[in-house]
Amino acid sequence: MSDTATREGPLDIAIVGSGIVGVVLAVGLIRQKIKVKVYEQAQGFREIGAAWHLPPTQGNRLEQADQSRLQAGDEQIQINDYLRWIDGHITRKDDPSIRKMLFKIDAGYKGFEGCRRDRFLEELVKILPADVIQCRKRLDTLEEKEGGGKIRLIFCDGTTAEADAVIGCDGIKSRVREIILGEGNPASYAHYTHKIAYRGLIPMAKAIEVLGEYKARNQHIHVGPNAHLIHYPVANQTMINATAFVSDPEEWPDDKRTVAPAIRKDVEDAFEGWSPCVRGLVSQLPEKLDKWAVFDLWDYPAPFYNRGKICLAGDAAHASSPHHGAGACMGIEDVLCLCTLMGEARVLIQKAPTIRDQALISVFDTFNSVRRTRSQWLVNSSRRVCDLYHQPEWADPAKWVKAETCFEEIKDRSHKIWHFDYNVMLQEATQGYKQSLEALIGAVSGL
Repeated sequence: MSDTATREGPLDIAIVGSGIVGVVLAVGLIRQKIKVKVYEQAQGFREIGAAWHLPPTQGNRLEQADQSRLQAGDEQIQINDYLRWIDGHITRKDDPSIRKMLFKIDAGYKGFEGCRRDRFLEELVKILPADVIQCRKRLDTLEEKEGGGKIRLIFCDGTTAEADAVIGCDGIKSRVREIILGEGNPASYAHYTHKIAYRGLIPMAKAIEVLGEYKARNQHIHVGPNAHLIHYPVANQTMINATAFVSDPEEWPDDKRTVAPAIRKDVEDAFEGWSPCVRGLVSQLPEKLDKWAVFDLWDYPAPFYNRGKICLAGDAAHASSPHHGAGACMGIEDVLCLCTLMGEARVLIQKAPTIRDQALISVFDTFNSVRRTRSQWLVNSSRRVCDLYHQPEWADPAKWVKAETCFEEIKDRSHKIWHFDYNVMLQEATQGYKQSLEALIGAVSGL
């Protein structure tokens, strides 16, 4: 088939990466009647068994991107109504078991809806046609033809594929980002935040023994100098997911391997001198566990998310540290924007196949313009929030008042995530897209 004939066929999009953002994007594009293939380098799906939470109003955004979200996840959804911060360090001499509630923020109706990432993804994948996702396809490079036309994807196993456009949803270690920004460019790679995460699942009965019924069954963040610990219920309140974040002044030895073996004593040493309930919870972690180096794209942010008909979305574009708990959900906002713009492009291309390339380039130009500022703000804000959690003032009662003033700032930052008007974003994106093509559309008869 000639290239001209191919370009008059259905719009064909390649997605690199089958994490939550990649799969939700695939579902959303298919619902826009766009042909999609997802290429995943692993043998199975990308997400590990950690929990994730939808911040307030984010559930609506996910439903907007994919109306089948309810059938794909609601059996796993659990709700937390507040964000709560507790002093995890200073102990009252008269009663060490008493912990001061420092601040809480009402998350509103439905609050934070949480589930395990892998289970959510497994259910979501069931919505897709069986041939959409191809595993064991590690991307080597992309070839763009002079004068436009299909992009060629070349995989490390020697096989190839073609698509009208490519969207990289391949996460923090994105190969697509490296292709767009250039090998050797520091913005092509994630960098160490000097924070280590220790994570484990603890049976609810054990958690209740050390935290009490209320704290165990509700989300809490225990803050203190150079560390914090967050926990919340999962698995229908039968377990809690506990994650301890610890500051690390050293460099991480190998940026290719961000997970290393650890033992519980490493965590116990980091929380030495903290409150009995924090130390008690740490004592329930497994004797052997992993430590996760927290990397992000803060040091060298991507100056742009697109090049021609190649684009980045989700962590591939703006991987943040996890301290807002909104990284994946920022990716869902990306999906909503991309699906809306791709729907506009499909209609235009059906009417005038000759503008296919420019219509797709304008989709990604508009996406970059609309999404980059907000998503890069999240990368910065997540760093800032962790700094506030770990501030040294928590160790000094004389500076406690100063330390506590941080929560109004945290509240404002949280509300900027939660109360984002995605309808305004979509209106801005749609108008910007149409304006970018006005001259071209005017030159095409019949539009």
